[in-house]
Amino acid sequence: MQDNFSDSFPLAAEDVRQLIRAGGYTSHTAGLGKGKLQANIAIMPERHALDFMRFCQRNPKPCPLVGVSDTGNPQMFTLGQDIDIRTDVPAYYVYRNGVLSETVTDLTHLWRSDMVAFALGCSFTFEHALQAAGIPLWHIDKDKTVPMFRSNIETVPAGPFRGPMVVSMRAVNKDRIDDVVEISRRFPLAHGGPVHWGDPADIGIRDVARPDWGDASPVDDNQTAVFWACGVTPQAAIEQAGLPICITHKPGYMLVTDVDDSAEIPVLAPEQPRNPTRRMT
Repeated sequence: MQDNFSDSFPLAAEDVRQLIRAGGYTSHTAGLGKGKLQANIAIMPERHALDFMRFCQRNPKPCPLVGVSDTGNPQMFTLGQDIDIRTDVPAYYVYRNGVLSETVTDLTHLWRSDMVAFALGCSFTFEHALQAAGIPLWHIDKDKTVPMFRSNIETVPAGPFRGPMVVSMRAVNKDRIDDVVEISRRFPLAHGGPVHWGDPADIGIRDVARPDWGDASPVDDNQTAVFWACGVTPQAAIEQAGLPICITHKPGYMLVTDVDDSAEIPVLAPEQPRNPTRRMT
C-alpha cells in the first residue's frame, strides 16, 4: 500500500483517484491534486435530496454546491472522467439516525438505487495559491488534517437540515492576512474569503487547541487565527436531521476532481465525438 503523503503529493488528480480506488491511499487530501477543485461530499436517499439542495442554496458560503449525481448513478460525470463516488474518496463517514456509526473506505456495499450524491467545494482548493504566494500552511507541512470547529454562526434551515456553521482554521502571519483574504476570495467555489479572523471566542470557539475535527494547529504570537466556512457544515446538519442513513466524506479526506481550481463554472461537458455526423434534411 502506498499510503504515503509525500509520494502522492505530485500525482495528477486522475492518478490520485485511481490510487485511492485501488486502496493505495487512505489519508487526507490537503495539498494533493494541484490546480484542481477538491470537494466535500454528502450522499443520501432521494426523498431527502431536495431539502438538502435547498439547504445548500440557502447557505452558499459553507455549502458551495459544485456537483449533483443522477439518482442511483455513482458516476460524478460533470466533475471529471471516471469519477465513482463509491470508491474515489479516501474515507467515508456513515451516519445512521444522525449518529456516526462507522468509517469505511468503499461504499459499494452501501450504495442503493435511490441514492443521490452531492459535491461541495473545499478550501483545500485555494491552498496551492496560498503556498505559491509564500504563505506557509502548518497542516500541510506537518502532514496533518486542518482543524475544524463548530461555530456560533447559525445556518439557514431547510426541511430537517439545520445547525451551526463549521469553520476551518489556519494560523496566518499577521503581516499576510490581507494577502490571504485577497487570494482566497478568488475561489468562490471553495468557500471564498474567510468569515472571521481574530479572537476565536467571537464565533463561539473557546479553545483552538481542541478542534471538533482534524488536528490541533498552533497559533504563534506573530500569527492570527483565520477561519473559513467549511464543507463539514452538512455533517453537523445531518446529525440534527437524524436521517436513517446518510454518508459523507471523513473530514479532510476529499474528492479530488478534474475541474480547474480557477473555473468559473464547475461543470465539465461530456466528451463529444471528434467528427459528429450531421443529420441531413
